[in-house]
Amino acid sequence: MTPDAKARVLEQVRTFHRERQQPAFVPGETPILPSGAVLDEEDRVALVEAALDMRIAAGPSARRFEREFARHFGLRKAHMVNSGSSANLLALTALTSPKLGDRRLRPGDEVITVAGGFPSTVNPIVQNGLVPVFVDLELGTYNATADHVAAALSGRTRAIMMAHTLGNPFQAEEIAQIAAEHDLFFIEDNCDAVGSTYRGRPAGTFGDLSTVSFYPAHHITSGEGGCVLTGNLELARIVESLRDWGRDCWCEPGTDNTCLKRFDYQMGSLPKGYDHKYIFSHVGYNLKATDLQGSLVLSQLRKLPEFGRIRRRNWTALRSGLDGLPGLLLPEPTPGSDPSWFGFLITVRPDAPFACADLVAFLEDRRIGTRRLFGGNLVRHPAYEGVPYRVSGELTNSDTVTEHTFWIGVYPGITPEMTDYMVASIKEFVVRYR
Repeated sequence: MTPDAKARVLEQVRTFHRERQQPAFVPGETPILPSGAVLDEEDRVALVEAALDMRIAAGPSARRFEREFARHFGLRKAHMVNSGSSANLLALTALTSPKLGDRRLRPGDEVITVAGGFPSTVNPIVQNGLVPVFVDLELGTYNATADHVAAALSGRTRAIMMAHTLGNPFQAEEIAQIAAEHDLFFIEDNCDAVGSTYRGRPAGTFGDLSTVSFYPAHHITSGEGGCVLTGNLELARIVESLRDWGRDCWCEPGTDNTCLKRFDYQMGSLPKGYDHKYIFSHVGYNLKATDLQGSLVLSQLRKLPEFGRIRRRNWTALRSGLDGLPGLLLPEPTPGSDPSWFGFLITVRPDAPFACADLVAFLEDRRIGTRRLFGGNLVRHPAYEGVPYRVSGELTNSDTVTEHTFWIGVYPGITPEMTDYMVASIKEFVVRYR
């Protein structure tokens, strides 16, 4: 395709985007989604341009995004993958690598995590033959605290892997200090908290590794997609190997002999000089993303500050509008944090004159989308029956979340008119029971 032909196609794409009219918001008729992607003209053009160039595997846009995303966090390396769940799997699996010597995690080692949340934070622990140690969360912030983590330590504890809940950072600095004092690995699941800060530092910069999701519900999107970030070059190299089939070679696709000794290696029991591009040092996966995904999320990255501003605006409008309503426990940011909120959590107090299910049904009937705090108390799910795990203390608050907590949206597609309608609807429901 000639440059002129390509330019004409992309101009048609821009025209197509501009002609798509968004219908006006009609309370009670227009759905208010709890989450979703906000995609503009530049996003559409970026995706189509990559398609026109047939960049169907990982390529220059994905690599550029990795560089810019790592720079955004002030970290050394970012590796884009095909989902946030894959990012979690790679981050935890990297800590089992033989290249880490005696520090590597081994089957039976314990990893402290949180009972209330999404299973992709916990599943890699189980999938690697490790033992999750579940701690409770606190109501209000919906995060576990450093005290919870400290109380869960045992002689078999080797790592901590926790998620920042719905954009609200947990006490990452204090937990990182616990990890350092006890020689533990620390993974931050930052999938819901890109743009959040704790004690002035970005969430996702306190651990040995951190992970991000680019699913459409998240702060920026590539459709499907995710990322593993680290400031540790040894861990970064292990993550890259595991992502790319487990190969030992670090050449970019389509390039050869970056190390200038492609045929000089002797590894394992292979003959000396065996092609380094086909030497495998890990039992790995193929979890790479495509350049179409890289192009889209690179365009989205430029909007991250504005997206964060709107999320904070919407959360603040809901928090101030619902303040003081009886029967409801409203969310609070972790002290010292500035969350880029993923959603607005509401807990119906157990002694309220109405049930959580009734409030949820009322909102859903008004086209206001709701979601639970993901799996609630994960140990109550059938998936974990028969799975070895340990519980530290009681999971009382995780059970409360399972029974009484849900969230509504704050994502950038929600307008002030929509937040006003959500506030008015919840007030209308609650006032019935006075």
